[in-house]
Amino acid sequence: MSETPDPEVIELASKVFDLARTGDAETLAAYVDAGVPADLTNDRGDSLVMLAAYHGHAEAVAALLARGADGDRANDRGQTPLAGAVFKGEDAVVRALLAGGANPEAGTPSAVDTARMFGKTELLELFDAR
Repeated sequence: MSETPDPEVIELASKVFDLARTGDAETLAAYVDAGVPADLTNDRGDSLVMLAAYHGHAEAVAALLARGADGDRANDRGQTPLAGAVFKGEDAVVRALLAGGANPEAGTPSAVDTARMFGKTELLELFDAR
């Protein structure tokens, strides 16, 4: 038997997900520092890092990774933040994720597969250099 989630908790989680989407790195970091899990996920398995990455917010991604978020955490469809950043053409996010230790081979399709699919040879070279 599952409990009904507390509406205040749902409201807070929604606010934190919006901070990741909009890239408010400072406020997002403050919430994580205050106890919000760095690897919080929504109902689709998208982590805060995934949302920040997909929306092109390298500073928010870096802030989350610095606070222990898993840069390779895949969503319910097997997609990783790095593959999403490659798909969206967010090079600064790609670099932030790599600096935070993200694995270009993780996920389905992986960031490497995504870069190959879209002919992004400069990213393939970047992945090989790491």
